[in-house]
Amino acid sequence: MMKPIHIDRLRINHLNNVLVDVAFEIHTSLALVGQSGSGKSLILKTLLGLTDSALDVTLEKRCNFEWVRGQSVALVPQNPFTALSPLTKIANQMFLERQRCEEIFGWLGLDSALLNRYPNELSGGQLQRVVVAMALSFEPSLLLLDEPTTALDPHAKKVMIELLRTLQAKMGFSLLFVTHDMGVAAKMCENICVLKEGRIVEEGKMVSVLGNPKNDYTRQLMDADFKTRNFRA
Repeated sequence: MMKPIHIDRLRINHLNNVLVDVAFEIHTSLALVGQSGSGKSLILKTLLGLTDSALDVTLEKRCNFEWVRGQSVALVPQNPFTALSPLTKIANQMFLERQRCEEIFGWLGLDSALLNRYPNELSGGQLQRVVVAMALSFEPSLLLLDEPTTALDPHAKKVMIELLRTLQAKMGFSLLFVTHDMGVAAKMCENICVLKEGRIVEEGKMVSVLGNPKNDYTRQLMDADFKTRNFRA
């Protein structure tokens, strides 16, 4: 059974302005949902140690593993096209032995022949699975997802969600999913935190929050996303 990851305090200041001030727990899977500008990406950057030096950051966390970016904590970025070098074959961007690359590609239903191709020779769905393969290559304890389904068509989005859920069950990593898409969040995660202007305004079990939202902002997000109608009680 996965042990929870406690983010006891995450506070980000710029001069006298508090941009983010949150605390949350990641059990099996947590969706951090909010509109653009709510602080979602800034939280991910902070967890990865990638914030600008001009920001004043306080991060207090508790977990049962050593927090190492790119190993125990890995990121699947929103745009795979900018995450990969267009001039380098996929195999040379994996930094693993060929046999290990083929094994990981197999987990994601990718043909090993794609390792010999350049990124522009793959579809968007294939590229997104490649960056998932890279993130999982070190078998992380925590996987951070930065809206990885945004640029995918409905079929590719469904495939990605099913793959991530299957791989999580297989590998046992915890998952923090940042998104503005309440429908995808409902399919991916057990718990949810709703973020507005750097603050959590509602949190709890996904089914409970979507079935009976307490906060007006949560209801607005749901009303703006027709997909969530299927998940209401």
